[in-house]
Amino acid sequence: MAERSAFVLLGSNVEPERNLVLAARELRARGVEAFSNVTQTRAVGAGGQPDFLNAAARVQSDLTPEELRAIEAALGRRRGSVKHAPRCIDLDLVLFAPPDPLILTAAHVAVPLADLTPGLAHPVTGETLASIAARLRVGEPALPRPDLRL
Repeated sequence: MAERSAFVLLGSNVEPERNLVLAARELRARGVEAFSNVTQTRAVGAGGQPDFLNAAARVQSDLTPEELRAIEAALGRRRGSVKHAPRCIDLDLVLFAPPDPLILTAAHVAVPLADLTPGLAHPVTGETLASIAARLRVGEPALPRPDLRL
């Protein structure tokens, strides 16, 4: 398979400082080009969950969703039936064919992507990632975490 540029969203709300760093290490071994800054957002779903830490990575590789699932499993993620359960790590291809619809509606997805490539146009709407992130920050703040760099 030919190499391509892919964008991966990293998220964790279970020991996030540890798990994001471990996931970043695994992604580096697979051709990471750059990481966004880390942001902190409220968990979606059932109340009482800890906040999530999120980041994005630009990877030049033939990375597949199955490989991301293998990394998650190696870091201890066990998938259950609850959609918005706490996660030790969540790795998703978000800006590839087709783009993740959450890019247009969720700050925890749009803000890290915009940090990496603010001028990149959304492949469907044509809106830049910077303008999507700015619009979403108003309703769902994504707070920068300068104390945690990947």
